[in-house]
Amino acid sequence: MKPRNLKKNIRSNKSFKNELKRRFDMWLLQHAQAFIFSLGQYIKTPISSILTTMVIGISLALPANFYLLLDNIRYVSSSWDDSVQITLFLQTDIDEIRAAELANILAENNNISETHLIKRADALVEYQKLSGFADALNSLNENPLPNVILVTPTYADVNEATTEALIKELEALSEVDSAQYDKRWLKRLLYLLDVVNRLIVVLSTFLAIAVLLIVGNTIRLSIDNRRSEIEITKLFGGTDRFIQRPFLYSGFWYGASSSIIAWLLLIISMRMLDGPVNKLAKLYNSDFQLIGLSLGNMLILLASGIALGLLGSWIAVKRHLRAIEPT
Repeated sequence: MKPRNLKKNIRSNKSFKNELKRRFDMWLLQHAQAFIFSLGQYIKTPISSILTTMVIGISLALPANFYLLLDNIRYVSSSWDDSVQITLFLQTDIDEIRAAELANILAENNNISETHLIKRADALVEYQKLSGFADALNSLNENPLPNVILVTPTYADVNEATTEALIKELEALSEVDSAQYDKRWLKRLLYLLDVVNRLIVVLSTFLAIAVLLIVGNTIRLSIDNRRSEIEITKLFGGTDRFIQRPFLYSGFWYGASSSIIAWLLLIISMRMLDGPVNKLAKLYNSDFQLIGLSLGNMLILLASGIALGLLGSWIAVKRHLRAIEPT
């Protein structure tokens, strides 16, 4: 390549890069102006903005509160080891030595967290104290109770399918006469959690639609109030993208501020429930504390509010901005 052509190409590349930089800087400047302008419009009408923000914030806080409640219920249910504890009644001819060996073998199972052997002699003493039939039991020639092994599964969450599979595995052992656990209570808990989870999904969907309608209606009113300004801007060559930016950022401000309101409402509701829950936990000798929103959940709440605000404003802008044309 000739030196003259090389210099020409270098100058051409530099001019192209400078043009790209100029356009990018202009794009950033326009977005910054729209961002600040939309904030000014939000502050300009404080009463209307606050009322709209509160309504959207409550709509976001309701499903978030239910999700938080469900997380606390799941945490409590996972800490109830006895709720999924399996009781193995051994054959009556299994002595204590063989029962202890079986308990140690079962403890090595990956699906079993720990085992606890209740010897038949200890079971008899306890039954005599609790049943009130001590004299009748003393008259028996031999102990009628078998050795019992309490099995605690490793999984933290209550899982019916996993529990059923583990019970079938344990019942297949020759030393085991029967395996029991509170199936009815476990199924009720599982079905209740499933119903609550589905209810929260349905409620969240309806409230998300409500947020879109609220933001869309707010942006529509803002577009109608600035109709003359929009017509003049279009008359002087303003594109739809240029005009819609402030309205989109208005949706951003509504979504972000509403998420903060929802977060504050969550904190208030948790503080109001914290005292009664602690008193209830003490009655059951538990140190349970309510679980609040984690940092990840807070970011999800903020992102959800902003996304709904942007989407609602985008739908309103696309629908109503096209209908405005300079006459």
